[in-house]
Amino acid sequence: MMIRYLILSILLISLLPACQKQEIAQVELFDFSTVPFKKLSDYHFYEGDLKNLEPNPTLLPYDLTTGLFSNYAEKQRLIYFPVGSEAAYINNEQETIDFPDGTIIIKTFFYYNDLRDESKGKRVLETRLLIRKAGVWEAADYIWNEEQTEAYHEIAGKQVPVEWIHFDGSKRSTLYAIPNDNECKGCHELGDEMVLIGPKARMLNKDYTYKRKPENQLQKWEALGLLSNLPPIDQIPKTALFEDSNASLELKARTYLDINCAHCHNSNGPANNTGMFLDFEQTDSLTLGTCKPPVAAGGGTGGLSYALVPGDPENSIMIYRLNSLELDVSMPELGRSVIHEEGLQLLTDWVDSLAGDCE
Repeated sequence: MMIRYLILSILLISLLPACQKQEIAQVELFDFSTVPFKKLSDYHFYEGDLKNLEPNPTLLPYDLTTGLFSNYAEKQRLIYFPVGSEAAYINNEQETIDFPDGTIIIKTFFYYNDLRDESKGKRVLETRLLIRKAGVWEAADYIWNEEQTEAYHEIAGKQVPVEWIHFDGSKRSTLYAIPNDNECKGCHELGDEMVLIGPKARMLNKDYTYKRKPENQLQKWEALGLLSNLPPIDQIPKTALFEDSNASLELKARTYLDINCAHCHNSNGPANNTGMFLDFEQTDSLTLGTCKPPVAAGGGTGGLSYALVPGDPENSIMIYRLNSLELDVSMPELGRSVIHEEGLQLLTDWVDSLAGDCE
């Protein structure tokens, strides 16, 4: 086995001059028919010490304009493409780029010890894999050990206490929930199918700093031979970077709702019974929640009458639920045990800016 990977490494090195223009050489790192493995290291996704998260050069790094909030955890995003394959461009509501069988989406969650200073180190908690087999996505979650030397596939999930220094210098902590493999579908569901959430064309339509210079991700993928059917870049919807001070409040708020809420709140999602659909390209104000009464009364409404009340965030159910950690009130229902203060402020400011009257 070691000889096989030595040969692959030599092959990769020999390919680098020829692939210098493309920067990524596709090499088979393992026998795909045998995944998922028990240990993360068996995939050979990382070089050197595992905790350094130094990707194998065969992997494609990527980022999103605005990421799904996960209790202030950071995320490293990588894609393993099977040799000789490519994804296909799609832009259709909650559908992502269409990836081929053999693709593995690799997302590693970690906390910086001090959110203000990355040099003070980090603690890696989990690596989630979404594996494309026979047209179906399968989840495999790997939990990192305390020594940060290995991560193991654990079907049952785990709760891990974490601490960090926040942006304001305060000490923060929470109980971080690592989902079991079956719970992943609670968010990654569209109709009856398990799907991806993040890599939609509109979320990828941004620059990423590769080794040489910042380049648009979608155009880069096309240049690498990893993406087909890409239309002209000015015809692709573009969402907003969360920290972009030049983007409009409306654009940033709609982007935030799209990545954090719309994977459930869409016509084929788990929250389709609410009639409140938050897709980025949704244009109907009532469907987006403006002056929309809840489908059922109860504690989740806080006694309020409408999902969004223009100019009045304090009387908007959406803001009430985002500002709560109470069971059966808090939204999103999964994956959040702290309030995203910056996201809450963004949506509060947006609702406050809306014109209109529900009476």
